[in-house]
Amino acid sequence: METLITTLKWCAAASGVIAAFMVSLDFGRRVTGWGFVLFVGSSIAWLSGAALTGDWALGTQNIVLFGINLLGVYRYLVRKTGV
Repeated sequence: METLITTLKWCAAASGVIAAFMVSLDFGRRVTGWGFVLFVGSSIAWLSGAALTGDWALGTQNIVLFGINLLGVYRYLVRKTGV
């Protein structure tokens, strides 16, 4: 079980760093939108790790970030520009 938790946390950290880099590059709506998709995956991994370890502070933070990241996906990949 410890290996699963460690793997989840490292995947969450790595995907969060890559997503932050993608968003910061400002290469346009699609790249930023896919960065938010990666952030959603990162939040899910963090939530899973938090649930398995009972770290409810981390879990609560990532529930909020999950919602913010979904908003980013909607804003950059779903919503039409100029709206």
